[in-house]
Amino acid sequence: MKTASLLCLAALGVASTSEAATHFEIKNRRIEPRQTLAGALHDAALPDEQVTAVIAALEGVFDFRKSRVGDQFRLVMKNGELDFFDYRQSTVDEWQVRRDGEKYVGSKRSIEVEKQVSVVSLEINSSLYEATLAAGEDPSIGLVLSDVFAWDIDFYRDVRKGDRAKALVEKFVSKGRVLRYGEVLAATYEGGLVGNKRVFRYVLPNGEANFFQEDGASAKKTFLKSPLKYAHITSSFGSRFHPVLQYVKNHNGVDYGTPIGTPVWAVADGTVVSAGNAGAAGNMVVLRHANGMETQYMHLSRFGDGVRSGQRVRQKQVIAYSGNTGRSTGPHLHFGLKRNGAYANPLTQKFPRADPLPKELTGDFLAKAHDMAQQLDAVSVAAVAGQAGPPPTATK
Repeated sequence: MKTASLLCLAALGVASTSEAATHFEIKNRRIEPRQTLAGALHDAALPDEQVTAVIAALEGVFDFRKSRVGDQFRLVMKNGELDFFDYRQSTVDEWQVRRDGEKYVGSKRSIEVEKQVSVVSLEINSSLYEATLAAGEDPSIGLVLSDVFAWDIDFYRDVRKGDRAKALVEKFVSKGRVLRYGEVLAATYEGGLVGNKRVFRYVLPNGEANFFQEDGASAKKTFLKSPLKYAHITSSFGSRFHPVLQYVKNHNGVDYGTPIGTPVWAVADGTVVSAGNAGAAGNMVVLRHANGMETQYMHLSRFGDGVRSGQRVRQKQVIAYSGNTGRSTGPHLHFGLKRNGAYANPLTQKFPRADPLPKELTGDFLAKAHDMAQQLDAVSVAAVAGQAGPPPTATK
């Protein structure tokens, strides 16, 4: 980066009676590969004793092991000596070292973050991703919505042009900029194929939060629609011409085209039957579930932390990462489902919902759901891309 030098004190907001004799130099740098913070400071031509002073000032304030490639830092030099140092990892993670007389003092900068509750409104013309951009939202909200509706909607197969989605969601904002999304409190989806879905987040007395429909029925099902948040089907269940073996063969599962390293989650609670290399299937995880159900996840690049035979796993737990191992022509996930030992088409199965809300909690849930529904319905759906900016927000 270029060095900005010979800056007057007035530009930095510092008063002096001898401005003409005081010179400032600002050096902006980034942490490079295989470079420590101390090494980066040396490479920025900071004198050895001042490098030592900066490192000492940050001890106990900054964990040097978490220094990452691309982290930014700035050195403000006053008449050739360090006057100020700041180190930035993100919009909310910044550290500073200031000169205080003859010593340097390090601290973590306090960033004011405000939590807002806003309505995100989307109209889908091509994909959920494009709809979030058209509404002026961060695409990550699409992942949040796909998580909320994972039991009812496959956001690759089930989405149709003209579908609409809305979410009452927490936003964490600093200086007018959305840093991240928090919890989705309520959401609706109006789909041409899947119909109308509406769910509300409710915290149970034990502290566990679940989503429920307007009547108190659980939004959760015993099985998810897909083992991936986002992926497209490249090969369906049934007979097909095998691309490697070059003959017609039964395809006992569904193939999802997805980049290597995509998280794969368990579609239901269960127990790991096996996790290892399975020849043509590559790295494979097999899970056993209730009522004679079994699921298979093949061609994986690696397994999730601690995933091994006999381990209990929970629905939506990341059990592995997609890959291209075994007899495979490209990166994808093969997902298989068995009922009582026989393969079944995962895309045509109907699964029951989880237990409904306890009756003694119904009154409290309905009152809270009513309030959230009013907030959802108070904001109209955002226009298509190019016709509207971000939706208005309601601070709570």
